[in-house]
Amino acid sequence: MKIARLTLLTVLILAVPFAASAYPPEKGASKDCMTCHKVDKKEVESLVKKLGPNLSVGEIKLAPVKGLWQVEIDAGEGKRGVLFFDFAKKHFLVLNQLIPVEQIGKPKKVDASKLPMKDAIIIGDAAAKKKVAVFTDPDCPYCRGLHEEMKKVIEKRKDIAFHIFLFPLPMHKEAYKKAQAVLCENSRALLDDAFTGKAVPEPKCGNEQLEKNLALGKELGFSGTPTLVRDDGIIMGGTLPADKLIDWIDGK
Repeated sequence: MKIARLTLLTVLILAVPFAASAYPPEKGASKDCMTCHKVDKKEVESLVKKLGPNLSVGEIKLAPVKGLWQVEIDAGEGKRGVLFFDFAKKHFLVLNQLIPVEQIGKPKKVDASKLPMKDAIIIGDAAAKKKVAVFTDPDCPYCRGLHEEMKKVIEKRKDIAFHIFLFPLPMHKEAYKKAQAVLCENSRALLDDAFTGKAVPEPKCGNEQLEKNLALGKELGFSGTPTLVRDDGIIMGGTLPADKLIDWIDGK
């Protein structure tokens, strides 16, 4: 649970604040959204505390996108960010992921046996006892950070291996070709190049494996990166420092 809260808190802190404005009344309407939709700060605080007990709530206002509230979050030590939740107060929106309020504090799980580990690029020893599936995007900043932390993990723990499923997001226009090129070569070296921002060659094969990865991620309900899956099927979104990542893998 501590790790889950820390991951969400990290995402909140890293979130880029948005410039918010209240909606103008819709054409033909005599009232604006603030007239029809109300929110109680104490209620919002109780929801936010589920994400992290040390989080405090600042200003709450209508987000630039209709149907959402924007909430300013303060995690202390000058760390601030924003999150959004829908008018029905059923989901938080953090970066590009919807988080159902009812699931906060409860680990999400998938059937790990459905993951075709043989199709993944491996960071670490293929015979390692603990295997972690990682759905990741070479142009995702958080994924690049995680890539470096994974290297630190395997230096410390030879019994852990990461199985990489390249999962480029539509918003990253160059990521698809980079991922395809890496998969064509099935190369760890080329994988490192892609995640460190170096140029990668044009793909030398078709996109069948990449499309399989995308279909698999969609089937499992993944919409953001990085997304990690432990041997027991527990899911974690986001990145952690190597030591905390090891704790999560060990189930602490």
